[in-house]
Amino acid sequence: MPLPKITLDHKPINTTRLILIVIILILLASNIFLRVHYFYSQKELKETKSALETQVMNGKVLDFSKLFIEKVLKAEEEINFEDRLKLENTVRNLNDEEILAQWNKFLKSKDELEAQREVKNLLELLINKIRTP
Repeated sequence: MPLPKITLDHKPINTTRLILIVIILILLASNIFLRVHYFYSQKELKETKSALETQVMNGKVLDFSKLFIEKVLKAEEEINFEDRLKLENTVRNLNDEEILAQWNKFLKSKDELEAQREVKNLLELLINKIRTP
């Protein structure tokens, strides 16, 4: 009994179908690449925003510190109303409750010794608020 003849009937893949599969694979790979790139871009953007916020805050703290040293520590006479107002506005613009509280402690000092202690505390706090990005 003869064995049946086995033929492999290979139908050639339709060229259009092959092109479509290649295009789908390319689009899928590019989609994955773009999602990964987007994820890392978002992470970098958050880090950049955080660094910028830190630099802005550091600038404000340094501006207030400079103004405080210039108008209070180097003052030869009593501080005038305009300078007091400028200092008050600058410290409030820091939007830092801890600095504002220390500022108010300094303002409420009853004598020179207490004022000196509160000035030291304020300057120490200002220096500690300066951060590296």
